[in-house]
Amino acid sequence: MSESGRRGPNNSGSRDGGGAGNRDSQGNRGARGESKRNAQGRERNRGPQRGFTNNAPSQRTRRADPARLVAFEVLRAVASEDAYANLVLPARIREHRLDRRDAGFATELSYGALRGQGTYDAILARCVDRPLEQLDPAILDALRIGAHQLLSMRVPAHAALDQTVGLARAVIGAGPSALINAVLRKVTVHSMAEWLEILLDDESDETKIAALRHAHPEWIVRALRQSLVNHGRPKNEIDALLEADNAAPVVNLVALPGLGNLDEAFDNGATAGELVEDSALSAGGDLGRFESVRRGTTRVQDVGSQLVARALAGVELGESPAQGERWLDLCAGPGGKAALLAALAYRDGATLLANEPAPHRAKLVQQALSAVPAEAWTVRTGDGREVGAEQPGTFDRVLVDVPCSGLGALRRRPESRWRRSPKDIGDLGPLQRDLLKSALDAVKPGGVVAYVTCSPHPAETTAVVTDVLAKRGDLELLDAGQALDDVSLTGSLGAGHELTAQLWPHVHQTDAMFMAIIRKKP
Repeated sequence: MSESGRRGPNNSGSRDGGGAGNRDSQGNRGARGESKRNAQGRERNRGPQRGFTNNAPSQRTRRADPARLVAFEVLRAVASEDAYANLVLPARIREHRLDRRDAGFATELSYGALRGQGTYDAILARCVDRPLEQLDPAILDALRIGAHQLLSMRVPAHAALDQTVGLARAVIGAGPSALINAVLRKVTVHSMAEWLEILLDDESDETKIAALRHAHPEWIVRALRQSLVNHGRPKNEIDALLEADNAAPVVNLVALPGLGNLDEAFDNGATAGELVEDSALSAGGDLGRFESVRRGTTRVQDVGSQLVARALAGVELGESPAQGERWLDLCAGPGGKAALLAALAYRDGATLLANEPAPHRAKLVQQALSAVPAEAWTVRTGDGREVGAEQPGTFDRVLVDVPCSGLGALRRRPESRWRRSPKDIGDLGPLQRDLLKSALDAVKPGGVVAYVTCSPHPAETTAVVTDVLAKRGDLELLDAGQALDDVSLTGSLGAGHELTAQLWPHVHQTDAMFMAIIRKKP
C-alpha cells in the first residue's frame, strides 16, 4: 500500500503535521520556540496559517503517489491521445505494479474524475480566476483528480490536498502546484451538495439541472429521456438512468458453452449471474490471472451482449436447413459476441463467418475465436456493406451489431459522454442502414437478422429498422422481447416494446442494448 492518505480499516488517513512544536505562545517560529524577527521587527518564515497541513515546505509531499499517478496518466492519455480509459488503465496499473487496494483506488479515481468532468469543471470555474480553457490541460486534469477526491470520495481533505499537490509538483512543476493548491483549497469550502445548490441557484430548466447533478451533457440527457419514451418507459426514469450511468458496473463473465466453466471464478469469490446461464458476476481483482480467461474459454462480457447473442442463436427459423446452419457476424470486432456465437454454433453443428473491416481488429477477432475449434469459424476482413452483394441468400442467422454512438455503455466508457456530439448520431445513420440492408441481402429466405446497437437513441434503433423495413415487402419483424425472455433465466425481462427490445442499466443492470429481429419471408 503506497503512502497515499487513503482511508482504510483503522486508518483515518491523517498524518502528523510536523513542525507545529516550534512556535511560541504567540505562534512565532524559532528553534526552541523563540521568535525570529529581523532588524525592523518583522517576523520571518511565518508559514501558512490555514489548518490543512502544518508541514513546512521542505516536509510537504514532493513525489507522486503511484495510484494517483496512474489516474493522472489515464486522464492525460484520454485528453491528449484520444485514448479509451478502459484500455489504458489496466496497462498503467501493471506498469506501476499497484496492489489490489491501490488498483481499486486508481480505478475509482480515474473513472470518477472522467465521469464527473462536466460537474467538476463547473465547480472549478468558480474557483479559478480565468477561463478553464486557458489552463494547461495537465493542470486541469490534476484539478479534476483533486476535486473528485475532495467531493466524491472518502479521502480526508488534507490528504487529498497534500497528495494532489505532491503529484503536481512531481509531474507538472512547482509553479503549477501552487495554483492547484490554491484552487483546491477553494473547492474544500463547500461539499458537493452545497456546490450543486450554488450552481443551480435560480435554475428551473429540468434538463440543465439533471445534466449538472448527474454529470451528463445536456444533449445526452434530452436524448436519453426521449429514448425512454420511445421504448415504452416513463420519462421520469431519467434520473435513475443517469445515476446508473454513474455507478461502477459489476464485471460480468461468461463461460463459452461446451468449452469453458466458471469454477475458477467461483473459487475466487464470483457469484452466479441471475439473467443468463453460464454467466457470473466477478468479485474484482485481476481476472487475467485466471487460466480460463487466458485460454479464452471464460471471457469478460456484459450480460446484455450475452443475451442478444443467445437470443439470435435461439430464435426459430422459418425453414430448417438441409444441413448445418451458416451464421454471420457482420461487424465482429473486437470479437466478444463473435466468440460466444462461435461456441454456440459449434455446439449446434453450425459454422460462423466473422467479418471485420479493420485488419487490426480482425486480428483481435481471430484471437477471441481461437478458444473455439477452428472448424466452427472463419474470419473475413472486408467491408460489411459488400457481403450481401457478394454472398446473397447465404446465411441462416446474421448478427449486425452496428457501429453506434455507444450511449448505452456510458457507465463502462466514462469519457465517451464528453466526446460524443449530436452530429455523431446523424453521421452514423447512413452506415447503420447500409449494414442492415447488406445483412438482409445476405440472409436466406426463412432466416433471421438481429439488428443490435449499444445505444437506445431512436435515431440509431427504431428509426433505422423502420426505414429499412418500409422499403421491402419480404421482411417481418419478430418479437425480440420474447426472444430475450426465452434465453433469460428470469423468463420475463420486460424489455420488449412493439416487437423490438431495449435493455437498460437502471432496470436490468446491463448496458442499454437494443435488438430487433427481422425474418426474411420464405
